Amino acid sequence: MQGVLRRYNNPPPNEWAEIAKRPVRKHEDLSSAVHTIIQSVRQSGDLAIRDLTKKFDGVDVGDSLISDSEISSANALVPKVLQDAIIQARRNIEEFHMLQVEKENPVETMPGVMCWRRSTPIQSIGMYIPGGSAPLFSTVLMLGVPASIAKCPNRYLCTPPRSDGTVHPAILFTAAQCGIHSIYRIGGAQAIAALAFGTESVPRVDKIFGPGNTYVTEAKEQVQRMGVAIDMPAGPSEVLVFADQSSNPAFVAADLLSQAEHGPDSQVMLVATDSNMITAVESQLAEQLVKLPRREIAAKAVAHSKSLYFPDRTDGVRFINAYAPEHLILAVNDAQLLAKDIVNAGSVFLGHFTPESVGDYASGTNHTLPTNGWARSFGGLSLDSFVKKITFQHLTKDGLKGIAHIVQTMANAESLVGHERAVSVRLHNEDSDE
Repeated sequence: MQGVLRRYNNPPPNEWAEIAKRPVRKHEDLSSAVHTIIQSVRQSGDLAIRDLTKKFDGVDVGDSLISDSEISSANALVPKVLQDAIIQARRNIEEFHMLQVEKENPVETMPGVMCWRRSTPIQSIGMYIPGGSAPLFSTVLMLGVPASIAKCPNRYLCTPPRSDGTVHPAILFTAAQCGIHSIYRIGGAQAIAALAFGTESVPRVDKIFGPGNTYVTEAKEQVQRMGVAIDMPAGPSEVLVFADQSSNPAFVAADLLSQAEHGPDSQVMLVATDSNMITAVESQLAEQLVKLPRREIAAKAVAHSKSLYFPDRTDGVRFINAYAPEHLILAVNDAQLLAKDIVNAGSVFLGHFTPESVGDYASGTNHTLPTNGWARSFGGLSLDSFVKKITFQHLTKDGLKGIAHIVQTMANAESLVGHERAVSVRLHNEDSDE
């Protein structure tokens, strides 16, 4: 029956790792196919891009770079109400990310020894924006806003063309709002290859950002192994909702379906301390699913998703931290208190009136988050993702004299005489300027 989650009744901890496994997203030919695409772009550049776009998108694109006039004309094609929503969302995201700007804060660790750290923008970044069944113009905000705040000087965006060769106007409008004007109608693994290695028309970048389908994700992983930086490991979207007797089953079901509609390989999880709540949520899932335009996609995601009943709330929280969800909704009255025990999650949504979709679009936090359990070791996208932290130090002559014995003692203990001499040669040259 549609809407029924696979149930687990108070499973013991030794079963949690198996339960927490995500849907398998790769097929055996994927790696080889993506490798072939990458090599083709590396060898043939724009010609390969044109051939691959014709093959995968069914359109012959002569010039992949979108003109300024195309970007300007997008304004007239985006309804005013959507424009206003995008602009307000941009303001919220800007306000949240501006707080992440790190000022230089010099510290004198010893007399005459000064150290500090400076944030330096990554000079050239590439952004990938999916544009297939759901053109994710919201992701333009999530990448473009922090890149702008970080002052990355060169920002390039790739997104697949529609069947008529154009790009969705909302993507173009949003890009312009973020100050992005180098936009290419290139999709899939070929876009990642173009950004990673450059072509005649697409510049090579230092770091690639953005989500995508299995081909895009595989391409990002492959170019990373070839020495190109990416934002983070990524997989299909996921959400875990924690519920108890205070939860509203209609709200919980709607939150689960909001992620299930992303794709058939998305995973939605329900952890509850009330078994009756699971039954009520499943009833709501079945009822709401039939009314969802993307119900066929969502139904496939729900089919491999799960519910877990834990009579002991502590066990429920322990499972959440073991699962490390991309999105976590604490749909309980005491969500603020419960949140103190959460250590592994991409982004957390507290209480009955905080749906995950507000984070996807407009609350201000970033929706580019670690999936597939990577929240155990990765945080979501932030201003830090677009900068490098460079450390500096300056010593006066007296400062070097004060620290010299420490460095010399440690260097000699490690048998690194050259390190010791780099200090002693200065101590023995009293005529040197500071």
